[in-house]
Amino acid sequence: MPTSRIKFSIFLNYFLFAILLNSIGTVILLVQTSFKVSEPQAALLDPFKDISIAVASFIVGAFISRIGYKKSMLIALGSVAVACFIIPSVQFFWAIKVLCAISGFAFGLTKVSVFGTIGIVTNSEKEHLSIMNFIESFFMVGILSGYFLFAYFAKDPASGNWFHAYYAIGALAVVAFVVLLSAPLDESVLQRKPSESSSSELADMFKLIFLPLVISFVMCAFFYVLIEQSTMNWLPTFNKKVLHISESLAIIWTSILPSSMALGRFLAGVLLRKLNWLTVLVGCLAGAVGILLISLYLAKTTIVPPIIDSVKDVPLVAFVFPVIGIFLAPIYPAINSLVLGALPKYRHGAMSGLIVVFSAIGGTLGSIITGYLFKEVGGINAFYFSLIPISILAIALFMFNKIKGKSSEHIQLANDILV
Repeated sequence: MPTSRIKFSIFLNYFLFAILLNSIGTVILLVQTSFKVSEPQAALLDPFKDISIAVASFIVGAFISRIGYKKSMLIALGSVAVACFIIPSVQFFWAIKVLCAISGFAFGLTKVSVFGTIGIVTNSEKEHLSIMNFIESFFMVGILSGYFLFAYFAKDPASGNWFHAYYAIGALAVVAFVVLLSAPLDESVLQRKPSESSSSELADMFKLIFLPLVISFVMCAFFYVLIEQSTMNWLPTFNKKVLHISESLAIIWTSILPSSMALGRFLAGVLLRKLNWLTVLVGCLAGAVGILLISLYLAKTTIVPPIIDSVKDVPLVAFVFPVIGIFLAPIYPAINSLVLGALPKYRHGAMSGLIVVFSAIGGTLGSIITGYLFKEVGGINAFYFSLIPISILAIALFMFNKIKGKSSEHIQLANDILV
């Protein structure tokens, strides 16, 4: 079966959702200006997105073999297209919450389906690891594009013109829908025994949680996303409120973060072919800690003017802080690929559901905690707290590596438990 068209389709889907979902950090900044809401109120946008992702992923992860990857992605794209065309006519804070919920549910369908589809169109662990890093790298390109898109429409946030960015996103969703509709995908690998019921599929998903390999992975995924989302969602606000950079320039400047993450995942794709994955990922965490400490020191010691609306006045810290993305980026796709590679392909849907569920929970907590800390202790001190989940993640990676070393035992255990 030719796979080039379906591969292009899942890349395009990921690109679309990268723009839509990771504009949350930008929207958190914009709604504070447009609707005069506080940081903790703005931070609630993330739970609307992430809880919806978790719910969708849980449902789809359990029943994906009956729904199908392609059909799930088509439903997701159709719902997003409709929502994006409606939202500019309903410019209220509650409408943004609804859009976040719809987008989150649609992404839950898409991410589980994309992860499962990768298992179908790849034939080896190296190919799986490579395409996983590449698609996550492309995701970062989508995030980068989203910052420029919203910055274009956000020159006067109080006017509400930034809502018009959703027309462009809706048009892209229509294109992605048509491309996917025409892409062939053989999903026969998902077929189960006639005797297996929906309840048994849900039970299988729960049983996966109790595998030691999956438990250690869940810890890694949870704390990684907590770190990533707290940084990505609150960097625009950090640029504006701590560094005094104007809204549109703060949004554009945040684009350095996804750019560095795309570069980090590209470089990781090369390094992971030559070096042990644990060595690479622990080295990445050490680099992230270094960048974080340097950036926050610079933010404390740099004197900035009341407002910065010119590139030449942007302080050094605004260049340095987003570089943390190079070091954070390789971790998530690598651990996802490793845990999926340790399970049979027909279990990838259920495992992908668990991946997205716990990632969504981590993202929600990261954003809410950072929003609260921004208000209570200030932007600089808020990011110092990131050192705690980074330390826990390092420990979790060593646990994951120890259990992964016994992967053959756990694969057999998975087959025995999930019969």
